Amino acid sequence: MAAVKADTTVLRAVDVAREAAESIAEPGLVGEHVTAVMDGERVATHYFACLHPGYPDWRWAITVARVARSKNVTVSETTLLPSATSVVAPEWVPYADRLAPGDLGPADVLPYIEQDPNLEPGFEATGDEDVDRMAQWELGLGRKRVLSAEGREVAAQRWYDGANGPDAPSTHAASEHCSSCGFWLPMAGALRHTFGVCANAWSPSDGRVVSLDHGCGAHSETDVEPAPAHRTDPPLVDDLAVEVEAGAVEAEVPVEPEAAAEAEVAVQPVEADVSLEAEAEPASAGEAVGDPASGEGREQGDDAEGHGEPEQLAAGDERGPEEERAAADDEQRAEQQPEGGADGASVADLGGHDSGGHAGR
Repeated sequence: MAAVKADTTVLRAVDVAREAAESIAEPGLVGEHVTAVMDGERVATHYFACLHPGYPDWRWAITVARVARSKNVTVSETTLLPSATSVVAPEWVPYADRLAPGDLGPADVLPYIEQDPNLEPGFEATGDEDVDRMAQWELGLGRKRVLSAEGREVAAQRWYDGANGPDAPSTHAASEHCSSCGFWLPMAGALRHTFGVCANAWSPSDGRVVSLDHGCGAHSETDVEPAPAHRTDPPLVDDLAVEVEAGAVEAEVPVEPEAAAEAEVAVQPVEADVSLEAEAEPASAGEAVGDPASGEGREQGDDAEGHGEPEQLAAGDERGPEEERAAADDEQRAEQQPEGGADGASVADLGGHDSGGHAGR
């Protein structure tokens, strides 16, 4: 095809093309002029960048033309076209061709294909002796169409290239192929020399069509090397170890009766000591009054106080705060009183009583 001669008149009509682009686009969405391409004799298309955020890398295409011997350029067509880097929708696929192998669900139904190249009428010869014999036997028994030679080749190629062919990962890891396995069942017909059905329940290909050069780890004639026996030492039992069971209750330590009695006796002198201290003071005063001349009362009182102090100290470990304050006051008064004060006080008291008594008589 001869190259189109460039027309300077239509190629220079950039302003005319921009005005046409702005008339169909929203304000501010027409960008700079990208290029101009000759579409035919005196016909050219000008491309402008599209600034719309939803159409990146798209272009406004404005086609202009002129008639022969005329300088007036007119607009023929305006449109928005994608570029090589634009995001576009996938190509249209007819609904009949959209289904792929594996898309059919349990409750789905495929439409009837009258001219299916993979099938042919059962009464026509296919050239395969086994297929023709099967078709003649089934003629009039319900199978209107049988697999054609083209359909058989397509199926064989699909199986061979699939997961049960020679390129499967299990085939590269296996040491033997299915052709020597006892669980391999050969197929009937022309495909028996290439394919069979696996009948090993331990194989991942159980119940599927496999090629002769396929393989897996469940081959009937292969074995694994036995692992070396591992020597285990007998268990060691430590008879001296103490086993503590969870939830065990600690046994109570029995208390002997003698120890309990001693504990009670140690507590009782606290109360007795308080009563003895209260009775010691009047007794000492009475003894002093009884014999003022001899001073026996004072000595006895001193002895009583002297004997009372060790008892109070012995049992005073458990005295209360009031008893301790009373004892401290008594000791302070005894230190401040001069010698013979007790006798003088007692004599004065007796003299007073005597004078009172004589006066009374």
